[in-house]
Amino acid sequence: MENQIIENLLFVRKKNPLVHNITNFVVMNNTANALLAIGASPAMAHAHKEVKNLVEIANSVVINIGTIDEYWAESKLIAAKKANKINKPWILDPVAAGISSFRNDVLKELLTYRPTVIRGNASEIMALDSFDNIQGKGADSIHQSIQAINAAKNLNQKTGAIICISGVSDFVVSNDEIYEIKNGHEMMTKVTGLGCSATAVIGAFIGLNENPFIEALSGMSLFSLAGELAQLRSNGPGSLQTNLLDYLYHLSENDIKKHLKINKYED
Repeated sequence: MENQIIENLLFVRKKNPLVHNITNFVVMNNTANALLAIGASPAMAHAHKEVKNLVEIANSVVINIGTIDEYWAESKLIAAKKANKINKPWILDPVAAGISSFRNDVLKELLTYRPTVIRGNASEIMALDSFDNIQGKGADSIHQSIQAINAAKNLNQKTGAIICISGVSDFVVSNDEIYEIKNGHEMMTKVTGLGCSATAVIGAFIGLNENPFIEALSGMSLFSLAGELAQLRSNGPGSLQTNLLDYLYHLSENDIKKHLKINKYED
């Protein structure tokens, strides 16, 4: 698996995939820089009249509902519908799923357009699996990632999407296998939007459009690894953010083979 992840990293750097992001106000700059650092090319456009054009020319699409309103909701729905129609890989980040009926209604419609990957924290994944109750703590999780595995399995069965759960351990769930990633660091939770940046990086990898499970696993694991290595040189959240970009840019085969902690998960 490590060799496949290394190959995917080299392929992203060579291919420089164009990733169309319809994301939230808080994280635009962060996610664009993360994409550039890993070797991809970001596009940020949400105007109704050009969303379809961007989806057509992009290698993949990232839809993040963080600071959603009626106009941006329509932009995201247009993009997801177009991506589904032309079989373009896309990833959904269901930020703060469960906190309002408006947000839930938008998410329900987005799910009908069959995302390739869904990445969220445990509470977001559990809320997506069951919209029965309004719950959650905004963009923060009130659950551990391991608690969301059954919800992730259900979501995978219902939507066909690969499910990535962020947490102390990250999990990547498909219909027949689950991998656990034990990299990352608690300090990453003190920088706004790092989960959103992880989603964008996964978006770059699914832009390779060959094996979405391995691509999602590659993006998720490499982002967590870069965060873990970055905190070793950081005095706090401010320097972590800068060092993380540097590590995304400099990640090497040796870093991956020496530090990546990934294994197949058995219930």
